[in-house]
Amino acid sequence: MTTTTVSIDPDHCIGAGNCYLTAPGVFDQDEDGFGTVRPGRADGGGDPLLREAARGCPAQAISVREE
Repeated sequence: MTTTTVSIDPDHCIGAGNCYLTAPGVFDQDEDGFGTVRPGRADGGGDPLLREAARGCPAQAISVREE
């Protein structure tokens, strides 16, 4: 069985908001506008736009790992 793990590197996130706009079921923004993974969604929640959101991150701060 494959497990997906999603994370955002806070040291690389520039707060563009592309992740939240593309996959709002997985990503959110904190009070400063930086991307976060929604609680309970570190597995991607089966969102079909997860990988598109990761590819669209201008800072390449999103990591999607399959284990």
